Amino acid sequence: MTEDSPANATASPIAIAVFDIDGVVRDVGGSYRRALADTVEQFTGQLSSVAYRPTAADVDQLKGEGLWNNDWEASRELIYRHLEQQGMSRAQCPLDYDQLVNFFQSRYRGGSLDPAAWAGYITQEPLLMAPTYLPTLTHHRIAWGFFSGAMRDEAFYVLRRIGVEQPPLVAMEDAPGKPDPTGLMQVVQAISPEPYPVIYAGDTVADMVTITRARAAYPDRQWIAMGILPPHVQTDTAYCDRYAHALTQAGASTVLTSVNALTAQRVQSLIESPPQG
Repeated sequence: MTEDSPANATASPIAIAVFDIDGVVRDVGGSYRRALADTVEQFTGQLSSVAYRPTAADVDQLKGEGLWNNDWEASRELIYRHLEQQGMSRAQCPLDYDQLVNFFQSRYRGGSLDPAAWAGYITQEPLLMAPTYLPTLTHHRIAWGFFSGAMRDEAFYVLRRIGVEQPPLVAMEDAPGKPDPTGLMQVVQAISPEPYPVIYAGDTVADMVTITRARAAYPDRQWIAMGILPPHVQTDTAYCDRYAHALTQAGASTVLTSVNALTAQRVQSLIESPPQG
């Protein structure tokens, strides 16, 4: 770990903040979600007479089911559902999952395995977390790490952009996908085995359900779910309200418009007066 990592910065934190990455640290509306839409359009066009390109609302509706954190699997599910509407059963569908993944990655990364040579959508992602944000948490004795459904090299790619090298991170390759809380507990244990309160900030229903399941699986500590509204839902007030309501219904104690609003003072307030339920 580097000198700015939470393990070196504070030996006795007052809390642990764990962050999702997509929609929290970076805006993936024009990258992951664009690659997802490209992939669905490509394969529905190949496998049926009618190509289908999902809208942002279509993707949100699917992810609102709380089961589709993995965008490759979400792409496949949307393809299957479209083909079923065209009268084709899943058993009849000659969809090759490896080809789907390769196509998705060709759009998202740009075809190269070397991060230094990536030229895809990942290179265009706006940052949502200010570079000064994590050092401020550390200053106030709030340790931090990341639990993300992104691949490790993709997660590190964006975290380096906010000045973070080799932080506590559990990524796609390291644990079952959300809402399984195993990976969340892994990153918490990597930060400290002591039962400090944990706040998890995420932007999907699956993120919020992860905390609900963590409470049941690991009842020896305080777990708080913090909803973060991704940028693409904030352009429409009614849509934003519906999205925030879905996060709250799934277990979010509070819903914020930006992770930067989850200040050290707000964390302190949350652990001193935890939400009920």
